[in-house]
Amino acid sequence: MQKINELQLAKELIKFPSITPSDAGVMKFLERKLKKLGFKTKILEFKEKDSKAVKNLYARIGNKSPNFLFAGHLDVVPPGNLNHWTVDPFKPSIKKGHLIGRGANDMKSSIAAFVSAVSIFLNKNKKFNGSISFLITGDEEGDAINGTKKVVDYLKKKKEKINFCLVGEPTNPNKLGEMIKIGRRGSLTAKIKIIGIQGHVAYPHRANNPSTTIVKILNELKRIKFDKGTKNFQPTNLEITSININNNTDNVIPGVAEATLNVRFNNKHSSKSIKKRLNKIIYKISKKNKSKFKIEYRVSGEAFLTKPNATTYMIQNVVKKITKIKPKLSTTGGTSDARFIKKISPCLEFGLVGRTMHKIDEAVSLSDLKKLTKIYSKILDKYFS
Repeated sequence: MQKINELQLAKELIKFPSITPSDAGVMKFLERKLKKLGFKTKILEFKEKDSKAVKNLYARIGNKSPNFLFAGHLDVVPPGNLNHWTVDPFKPSIKKGHLIGRGANDMKSSIAAFVSAVSIFLNKNKKFNGSISFLITGDEEGDAINGTKKVVDYLKKKKEKINFCLVGEPTNPNKLGEMIKIGRRGSLTAKIKIIGIQGHVAYPHRANNPSTTIVKILNELKRIKFDKGTKNFQPTNLEITSININNNTDNVIPGVAEATLNVRFNNKHSSKSIKKRLNKIIYKISKKNKSKFKIEYRVSGEAFLTKPNATTYMIQNVVKKITKIKPKLSTTGGTSDARFIKKISPCLEFGLVGRTMHKIDEAVSLSDLKKLTKIYSKILDKYFS
C-alpha cells in the first residue's frame, strides 16, 4: 500500500475553493483517496429548510471495536481581498518553510496529516484489532446545521459505535505541542429589542425612550458575576457586541432600541439557566420603564468536558515525546464540532498552531505538518497496541 504524503495531500485539498457551504468537489476527492486505502465510504448530504445543502463524508476501515474516529472539516472561510494575499489562496505555495493557502491552517493540513498517518499505520498493520473512521464535514465554518450535527444523528440511528474521537482543529496558540482541548465553553447569543414610544425630545412626557431602558438593562447584565470559574474552565463571561438605535435625527426620541450580546459559559451552567437569568433582568427593567421587549436566543453549543482518562494521558505523552512540550489540557477558545461528537464519544482536539487561521496568507509550518503526522501515527500505534 502506498504511503500518502501529507504535504502533497494538503496542497491538493487546498486547491479546492470549498468556501462554506460549497464543497467544490473536495469530498469526492477525499473519498477516492480513502477508498484506495481500503475504507468503506459514504457521502452524506443534508439540507434543511432555508439552508443550503451540505456534503459530509463518513468513512470506516475495519468492523471490530474499538473504533477510533478522526473528525474535521474541509470547508473554509472566504479569502477576503485577493489583492492582500501574496499568493493565490487556492493555488498553494511554499515560502520560507511554510505552506500558504486558504485552509492550510484551519484545517485541511490537519486532515492531510491524519490520512497520511493512517496510511503509515495500515502499511505496518495489515490486520489490526479495531476500526479507524473519519467524519469530515463541509459545514463547520458556517451555520453548522447540515454538518457534523446531522452526521452524529445518522451514526446514532445506524448504531455506529465510536469509542474515541480526535478532532484536528488548530489548538496550539504559538507552538506545536502547547495545548490539547478537553472541552469547550458553551455559547449563547441574545438579541434584545426594546419597543418604546417615539416622540419629540422637547416633550419627553409624551414619549417613552427605549434607549434609557436598554442602557439600564445592559448595565445590569454586565454587572452579573456568574461564577469564579472551575478547575477546568474560565469564569463565565458576557460581552455586549452591538447596540443599535437607528436614529439620525437629534430632536426625535427613538421608538426602538436593540442590542446583541454573547455569553461564553462554563459547565456550571446550561443555556437554559443563562436564559432564565437574563430574562429575569430584562423583564424587571422593561416593566419598571413601561417598555415592551422581544428577545431572540441562539445557542451554538452547551459547555462540555471530556474527563481525562488513559487515552487522554497517552495522547498527551505522545505529543510531549515528539514536540518536547507537555501540552496543557485546556477548554479555552471558541466552539468546535466536538460539541456535537461528545454526545456519542469521548472527544479531544489537537492540531496545528492556530495563529494564522482565517487570516490573509494563512499558513502552516512544513516542520509542524511533518511532526503532526508523526504524532497522529504514534497515537494510532499506541491506541491499537
